[in-house]
Amino acid sequence: MTHAQAGHNVPLPQEVFPIAYQRGPSGMGPRNARRPQSAGSPMRPVAWLIGVMGELLVTAGLVLGLFVVWQLWWTDVEGARAQSEIIAEMDWEAAPTGPETATENHGPPPVMAEPPDAGTLFAQMYIPRFGDNYVKPIAEGTDKATVLDTIGIGHYVGTAMPGDLGNFAVAAHRTTYGKPFNQIAELKPGDPLVVRTKDTWYVYKVTESQIVYPQNVEVIAPVPGVTADEPMPELTKRFITLTSCHPMFSATERYIVHGELEYWSPVGEGMPKELVS
Repeated sequence: MTHAQAGHNVPLPQEVFPIAYQRGPSGMGPRNARRPQSAGSPMRPVAWLIGVMGELLVTAGLVLGLFVVWQLWWTDVEGARAQSEIIAEMDWEAAPTGPETATENHGPPPVMAEPPDAGTLFAQMYIPRFGDNYVKPIAEGTDKATVLDTIGIGHYVGTAMPGDLGNFAVAAHRTTYGKPFNQIAELKPGDPLVVRTKDTWYVYKVTESQIVYPQNVEVIAPVPGVTADEPMPELTKRFITLTSCHPMFSATERYIVHGELEYWSPVGEGMPKELVS
């Protein structure tokens, strides 16, 4: 620290800076020497403004950081807890655990009516690829605030119900709010997607995956891929479609998984073999 910086109003000795130091006409100090600004002088407006802006940016950074923590971590904690509580509150009778597994039925399955009200719970989804303990509630509707953020998996209104002819289409978050479809990109052809209503198991198998833009709504058509300007063929198959945002932490595209019904079973007969470890 120089003498001037330390607050001493004395010239620098020649021995410290012999080249920069030149004696002025009075012989008392450097030529054209400037008197240092006193500690009590007011800050210049530009310096004050820069200081204020710096503090505001730091504050904004802290607020943004806290928001990211809340959005990416805390909503997952709260969402996963809420979804587990919803499953418990459904209080459905547990299926017999075996050793026998449920009978595979390949004829027309029983189909429940579509719930009239958004947010109505009517099914549960099991995906063994996502872990032995994976089970999430399914509710009517895909509204973000009342279904996807608070319940988990939402059923596209007007699409088929579980086991029905056509396309049983659902949506869920890939990140945040419990992220039910976080691992959707890991699903492979042949993987089971098991849907349970109160009385019936529906076992679907993955057939394909694709990435589309949000406007490609034909992925949830009764026959996936048939656009609105094309004639709809006769419904002969029972599809399932899972949709979620893509890529991770973005909503510019949609990750789509299609499947077809393999078989159905009454819950009272036991668990599907796909859920028995």
